[in-house]
Amino acid sequence: MIKRTIKEQIVQSIHNKPVTLVTGARQVGKSTLCYEMKKEYGFHYVSLDDLRERDQAIRDPELFLQLHPCPLIIDEIQYAPKLFDVIEATVNREKLEKGENSGMFILTGSQAYELMHGVSQSMAGRVAIVRMSPLSTREIYGCSEQKFEIDPSVSSLRSKDFTLGVRDLFSLIVRGMYPELHANPHLDSASFYSNYVDTYLERDVSQIIRLKEKLQFQNFMEALASLTGEELVYDTLAKAVGVSVNTIKSWISVLVAGDIIYLLQPYNELSITKRIVKRPKIYFNDTGLACYLARLNNEDVLMNSIFKGRYVETYIVNEIRKSFRNNGLQDRFFFYRDNNQNEIDLVYVDQGTLHFVECKSGVDYSSKDIKAFKQLANSAYPIGASCIVCNTPTFYSIAKGVYALPITSI
Repeated sequence: MIKRTIKEQIVQSIHNKPVTLVTGARQVGKSTLCYEMKKEYGFHYVSLDDLRERDQAIRDPELFLQLHPCPLIIDEIQYAPKLFDVIEATVNREKLEKGENSGMFILTGSQAYELMHGVSQSMAGRVAIVRMSPLSTREIYGCSEQKFEIDPSVSSLRSKDFTLGVRDLFSLIVRGMYPELHANPHLDSASFYSNYVDTYLERDVSQIIRLKEKLQFQNFMEALASLTGEELVYDTLAKAVGVSVNTIKSWISVLVAGDIIYLLQPYNELSITKRIVKRPKIYFNDTGLACYLARLNNEDVLMNSIFKGRYVETYIVNEIRKSFRNNGLQDRFFFYRDNNQNEIDLVYVDQGTLHFVECKSGVDYSSKDIKAFKQLANSAYPIGASCIVCNTPTFYSIAKGVYALPITSI
């Protein structure tokens, strides 16, 4: 079984909060990880994917909790939002009667909108929210995972933990990072993603919006997959899919709620407001799903396609974000692009210092490849070490405080 870095967050939460909510896209491993907690910490377990249990939870949530006592794991809780109020009353009563109510519930769900609505309405202050991603590469290779740092000594050590050749990288990008695909290497990825999309449309999308044309929504997802790593232009998508701009905006929010995609916002400071683009960039949270939707069927097809660079960028940005998320750290990630076409793939603030990251699929780079970094030289933040993350086997210096780092150093 693949060890998940984020498990430590759940362990800490059950010792300090009455309710732990584990959210993330379908198939990222929420149920598997929580089932580990069942065995290790003596939780009872119930899944609302079971229609009989779901019906009971919806019809009589109080009786449901009597039949399933604490400590309790409730899987896919978004199917029974009435449970939130009853859980709130239960944890409040436990606190009043016993003075201690930590570790009572672990809740999981794959629809962020429904979950967050229930949490904000009923359990603010009583719940720790743990956001779970697909596997990181370091998890797949069984290596320890700390947050990404642009530090030559740290990067050099981390890059030696495992080897990832160029072809291996593209193979990994195409296969994707869902746990089932790596627990079972013989599983056909196309079949996995076909079933994944069907299940997502039937169970998750239909819970939020009534889709008369599911094929049209799937066409929308396929069009979007070809744009991962690009600016999100609603008009262009609307024309490509044949629906209104408002429909595209609604569908984008559905994919964000399901943790299928995320929107990277442009970096902004008062001194640069007039010259920056205002549109976000779109990224799929899993490159394998995006490759399936874009019909990039294997590493050779991807390596020889016009999508090569943006899929490598998506992979690198995802891995950096996972390193923060999996360690319980808030990520403040942005991108920079101005009206003169200067662009920085990733801009982030860490401990009050601004860092820049370029994501590349090649090996050899020089100072001309980081000219855009100068556009933020007058930032209100101090500028820290920056880098190009690429397929170089070893790190090297590009300019003062700027390095080329191997992808394996993430």
